[in-house]
Amino acid sequence: MSDTAAVTMTFHPRPEAGEPQPWAFPAPERGVLANGLTLLRCHRPGQQVVAVEINLAAPLDAEPEGLDGVATIMVRALSEGTDKRSAEEFAAELERCGATLDAHADHPGLRVSLEVPASRLHKALGLVAEALRTPAFADAEVDRLVRNRLDEIPHESANPQRRAAKQLSKELFPASLRMSRPRQGTEETVARIDSAAVRAFYEAHVRPATATAVVVGDLTGIDLDAVLADTLGAWTGDTTAPRAVPPITADDTGRVVIVDRPGAVQTQLLIGRIGADRHDRVWAPQVLGTYCLGGTLTSRLDKVLREEKGYTYGVRAFGQVLRSTADGKGASMLAISGSVDTPNTGPALDDLWTVLRTLAEGGLTDAERDVAVQNLVGVAPLKFETAASVAGTLADQVEQELPDDYQAQLYARLAETGTVEATSAVVSAFPVDRLVTVLVGDASQIEEPVRALGIGEVTVVTN
Repeated sequence: MSDTAAVTMTFHPRPEAGEPQPWAFPAPERGVLANGLTLLRCHRPGQQVVAVEINLAAPLDAEPEGLDGVATIMVRALSEGTDKRSAEEFAAELERCGATLDAHADHPGLRVSLEVPASRLHKALGLVAEALRTPAFADAEVDRLVRNRLDEIPHESANPQRRAAKQLSKELFPASLRMSRPRQGTEETVARIDSAAVRAFYEAHVRPATATAVVVGDLTGIDLDAVLADTLGAWTGDTTAPRAVPPITADDTGRVVIVDRPGAVQTQLLIGRIGADRHDRVWAPQVLGTYCLGGTLTSRLDKVLREEKGYTYGVRAFGQVLRSTADGKGASMLAISGSVDTPNTGPALDDLWTVLRTLAEGGLTDAERDVAVQNLVGVAPLKFETAASVAGTLADQVEQELPDDYQAQLYARLAETGTVEATSAVVSAFPVDRLVTVLVGDASQIEEPVRALGIGEVTVVTN
């Protein structure tokens, strides 16, 4: 029997936690390329996936009359082939870079989003620049995108949330305002779009002088100036005068519109109006108060409608920027959204209005305010862990004509907002007599109970 050798274990000191460091939203470095393109760069050590956001100043209200949706088709077509590569070749090159490329159109303008490993940034950014400089807009590819969009529309109409959003926009805004109509067009307008219309929109609005690129990630060892000069810096185009921004008008007279869905077992609720944009000082207290009302599972709406009454899996209150401009012509959508079972539609709305009235009469509590601040401000470092989240927020600030330090200032403003100020903001945001209520559900079951509530004139639509 052999002897067992003695084993000596070495214990290393337990790691000690370091001193907590104050956090602030990353500050970008701003510049302008020779071709007029505005650049925001933000070095984020350790973020090996670089995020690039490119804002193009082509708002939806610039679409020609009768061609709603052409901005969407155009921005989707940017990655469907160039003068050098077919759509398949372009996609294959992106895949070789390990990159993802996305694009969409919204009321303020167009957005092209790229994520790519830092080691492949030059190649991938070159592909994006190629798409912006020399898009093919081939007839076959544009026709395919039009067909795809036409296929999407019936599915969106069948979705209660999308249908409610479409109806609320139609109710709030005059027909002459682009915001009253679906962002990506209707069957009638999309069917008119061809490659000539797409190219005309591109040539009228897409140019470097009115574009902004945001680059965020670990830029260690990357000569970003050289990369940009070789890619986006080679993009040329003339300048153009800024577009006049039409004022946003809306009718938020208290009323109810029921979109009839015979046999529906649930009713989709969307209650809204328009409010101030992010340039208004009320925005921060409004964010805080709205969060207390319906921003989380512990908010007032959920406590009553979900926990106490069991009407719903959840109801949310939120503010969504529609357009935010430095001259004060912007606006946001203030809304409450959720779904309830059909038999309880009337009682749920009654309780929801009671919550709003109680809030107006008694206000928020200090405890509600403190929890909201902790949730909104305390989790910010986690929310912005990735380069994509930082780049997206910086691009939003550019799009909404906000200063580069806006997000950092917003968190400071939230932290200093008191309970009384937050109460005043949320009560003003959701006045019980100035809300447009859209219900997507079975009108035969919900119309009479809703009429009995007296929260506004009730109209039923069937299309």
